[in-house]
Amino acid sequence: MAALGLDLRLGTAATALSTAARTVTLSDATETGYDALLIATGVRPRRPPGYDLPGTHVLRDLADALALRERIAPGRRLVVLGAGFLGAEAASSARALGAEVTLVEPAPAPLAHAIGPQAAAHLARLHREHGVDLRTGTKVTGVETTDGRVSGVRLSDGTRTPADDVLIAVGSEPDTRWLEGSGLRLADGVVCDAYCAAAPGVYAAGDVARWHNPLFGVSMRIEHRTNAAEQAMAAARNLLRPEQARPYAPVPYFWSDQHGVRVQAFGHLRGHDEARVVEGDPEEGGFLVAYRAGRTLTGALSVGLPPRALRRWRTAVAGRADWRAATEDLPER
Repeated sequence: MAALGLDLRLGTAATALSTAARTVTLSDATETGYDALLIATGVRPRRPPGYDLPGTHVLRDLADALALRERIAPGRRLVVLGAGFLGAEAASSARALGAEVTLVEPAPAPLAHAIGPQAAAHLARLHREHGVDLRTGTKVTGVETTDGRVSGVRLSDGTRTPADDVLIAVGSEPDTRWLEGSGLRLADGVVCDAYCAAAPGVYAAGDVARWHNPLFGVSMRIEHRTNAAEQAMAAARNLLRPEQARPYAPVPYFWSDQHGVRVQAFGHLRGHDEARVVEGDPEEGGFLVAYRAGRTLTGALSVGLPPRALRRWRTAVAGRADWRAATEDLPER
C-alpha cells in the first residue's frame, strides 16, 4: 500500500458526507477532506422485521456464505424466500448438497418480471425437475419457532412449511443512509449523470450507483459483478481526467448457473414490450430469447447454449438494431 500512497483504513465506515465542505465523517469520529470522492458502498440485504432469529440467514459476504454452508447437508430442510438470482442459485447449490429445498416466490415464476414468461417458465420447470419444491404466487406471512430457533414458515396460501434454516433473498437496498443530508440526490441509489458524476467532484460506481445509460436512454442501477468492475474503472477515469470524461454506456451482461445450466444475457431486459424465442425451444432445452422496447432490440438471453450463440445479438444490441431487421428472417416460435 505504501507504494501506491494509499491510506487504507480497514474497519472504518463512512457515516456522513458534506459536499459543501468536501469532508467525509468516519465512524471513529474523525473527518477527512477530499478533492474528489468515489462512492462505492454497495448494497445491504433486506431483512424484514422479525426475521433475525437463529436459523435465518442473509447472503452478502463470505461469513454469511460459510455460516449457511455449515447448515446445509443431506436431509436438512432449507426454505429460500425469493427466487431472484441469489435465491435461485442458492436453491440450486443446496439441492446439489442433498438438502430438501422449498423456494418461495410471489411472482408466477422465477425472474418473471425481468426475463419474460418463456424463460421464467423454463427456469421454474428446471427447479422442479431437480427436486426443488417451488411455491409461486405466494409469500411468507410469518415464521414459526421451536426453542427460540426458526422451525418453519407460514405462507399466504394458508400452508405451513417446516424448515431447519431460512434464507432471506428478497432483494437489497443501496447503502445510502449515511448520505442523507449530504446534498446528493438519492433515489434507489446515488443518482448520477451519464459520466457517473453525482455532484462536482463526487462520483459513484457499482451496486450503489444509479446512472443514466445513454445507450438505452434510461436510468439504471445494476447489481452484477461485471458492471461493478467496469463502472468502477469508468468512474475512476472520469474522476481523474474530467477533461477527457466519457459517458458510461455499457451493454449490461450477467450470467447465472442453476442446476448445471448456464443462463446468460446482454442488454436491458427490464421493461421490455416483447420477449420472443428466436432460437431453440424452451420445451426441449437450450434456447435464446430476444427483447424489444418500442422498435428497438434491447436485449438477448440464452439458456443452456454456448457463449457464441449470443455474440451477434450483443453486437446488434450495442448497435441499437431495429427489431424487425434483427428478427424478420427468424420463424415465430
